[in-house]
Amino acid sequence: MNQTLSDTLSLLTERRSVRHYDETFMLSQEDVQELIELTTAAPSAWNLQHWHFVAFHSEEAKQQLAPIAYNQPAISSSSVVIAVLGDLQANRNYNPVYGPAVEAGGMTEDLFDSIKGQVEGAYQSEAYARDAAMSNASLAAMQLMLVAEAKGLSTLAMGGFNHQLFTETFITDERYVPVMLIAVGKAVEDAKKRPALRLPVDQVTTIL
Repeated sequence: MNQTLSDTLSLLTERRSVRHYDETFMLSQEDVQELIELTTAAPSAWNLQHWHFVAFHSEEAKQQLAPIAYNQPAISSSSVVIAVLGDLQANRNYNPVYGPAVEAGGMTEDLFDSIKGQVEGAYQSEAYARDAAMSNASLAAMQLMLVAEAKGLSTLAMGGFNHQLFTETFITDERYVPVMLIAVGKAVEDAKKRPALRLPVDQVTTIL
C-alpha cells in the first residue's frame, strides 16, 4: 500500500466527532475561506453545486447562533461553525457553470442545450429540487469535514438545531434551506481513541 493511500484511509477511518474544542485556538478569516474553497471541490449532480455556506466566525455570531442550536458546547468552543445550506434553485447555476465552457469551445451548443433541458425538466418538481438540495449539500458537508481533518482540525456535524428559527434569523434568500451545522476547531479531548462503534458490514449491505 502506498503512503498516499495509507494516509487517505487513515483520514477516513480515524475521524471522530468532537464536541469540545480549545477555545484559545483561532482560525483566521483566510483559513475559513480556504476550508470552504476546498469544500467546493465536492461533486454535485450536473455540477450545479447545490450549496451555500454561512460561517459563524466571530464570538458575536456564535453567541447569536448558540440558543438556536440548543446551546451545544461545540457552538461556543469551536473556532468556527459553518452552516451548510442547500440550494432549491440550483438550476439557476447552469448558465454560470456551463456558459464559459461553451464560449471557450469546450462544450457544443447542442450539448449545452441538451443538458439544460434535462436540468430544467427535473426542476419542474419541487420534491426533486428539495431532495437534490439536501443530498448534494450533504456531499459538500462531508467534504468539509474531511478537508478539516486533513488540516489537523476536528469537526462535529449537527442536525440538532431549530431549522425554522435558523431560517428566519439568518437566511435572507428563500432559495436556500439549512441542511446542517458543522463545528470546526482544535479538539481538547483525544476523540480518536474512542471506538468507532460501527455496525457490521453485512448488516448494512445487500449484494445483488
